[in-house]
Amino acid sequence: MASDNLRSTVTKVTSNRVPDDAASKPHHVLSGSGKFLKFRNPYDSWNRMHDGSVLPIVFKLIGLRLSGKLGPMPNPGPHSSTVPVRNPTGTFLPSRSGSSQLRATWLGHACYYTEFPSGLRVLFDPVFEDACSPVAVLGPKRFTPPPCSIAQLPFVDAVVISHSHYDHLSSPTVQEIHKHHPNAHFFVGLGLAKWFHKSGIKNVTELDWWEDAELTLTPATTKDSKSLRLSASDSETQPIRGRFSCLPAQHSSGRTAFDKDTTLWASWAVASGATPQTSKSVFFGGDTGYRAVPESIPSGDDYAPEHQNLPVCPEFAKIGQLRGPFDLGLLPIGAYNPRFLMSSVHANPFDAVEIFRDTKCRKAMGIHWGTWQLTYEETLEPPSLLREALKRRGIPETGVFDVCDIGETREF
Repeated sequence: MASDNLRSTVTKVTSNRVPDDAASKPHHVLSGSGKFLKFRNPYDSWNRMHDGSVLPIVFKLIGLRLSGKLGPMPNPGPHSSTVPVRNPTGTFLPSRSGSSQLRATWLGHACYYTEFPSGLRVLFDPVFEDACSPVAVLGPKRFTPPPCSIAQLPFVDAVVISHSHYDHLSSPTVQEIHKHHPNAHFFVGLGLAKWFHKSGIKNVTELDWWEDAELTLTPATTKDSKSLRLSASDSETQPIRGRFSCLPAQHSSGRTAFDKDTTLWASWAVASGATPQTSKSVFFGGDTGYRAVPESIPSGDDYAPEHQNLPVCPEFAKIGQLRGPFDLGLLPIGAYNPRFLMSSVHANPFDAVEIFRDTKCRKAMGIHWGTWQLTYEETLEPPSLLREALKRRGIPETGVFDVCDIGETREF
């Protein structure tokens, strides 16, 4: 682990690039007296089945299995070689300079490690545990190992958390990050800061949708400032800045049977650069649905011409219009079958391509697959369907919206 003793400060900032209804906060559920109760998805693209307990969904799955309409969940086995895993430690930049490109390394599932040309280092939705569950012996087991350890990440300045589900937020991983990168700052949705405070972590900022914060890194001492030099002159140094934007997603939250939707789920944008010309930006979809598909539509057929008019989540077009374009989108493509049950909360590759277009990402990488078998599609189906979805939209099947090996680094 590299260390340069940077001092970080976070300031909430305002933006005029917000939709007209942002101030009314339609995703907040209030009591008659105006007291906050929880969050919701205020869209026609949302299936209300997901508003209450998960038990109806579990019972539906059991019924489908018993009736023979749903086969067994694919089981690639622990540490399967189905999805290649590389050790990325030799590709991480050892200092905060050395590349004019945005560099992104997939660490499995929704986790990406991003190295900005400005020197900023951001980790998205890190979970390094074997199981993603409150009870490890019962939860899904990894079928691909983490490609490296947290201690092997050279710098971690910020950690972005999309929501509280166990495959996106892990207590052991958070503690390990805090141990090896004690100055790392966590950016989370409303309501989640309390969880971090109880874990002994104070470097946390929570935001609502369409709110922004700026992280500034400055050298703690003159001696340490060499790693921050961004100009030709040896006598000049500049702070590193990153703008973190909490943006909408269509999903849910909860870690127990008693806290469903009491913390906010979100997508995120991160931008960093000394000038507008050198700035690079990432849109992180995290975990999201796009359109609710009714049970009456056969599985795999919901993008046929006769189903084109199903309502879609309107927020992604707003994100593209108000905050795009983005140099890189990290977009979910897995955990979508059975489609009528999962479509509200999990995008399939066809949805992901529409989100890519809506948000005006220049390039994208597929996330939320290849690590845990969470639903019933075949393990390698998401990349295959992604190529089909790109072809349908007239987008090249490689080089624009790709998948990669776990541990692989791409430049943008």
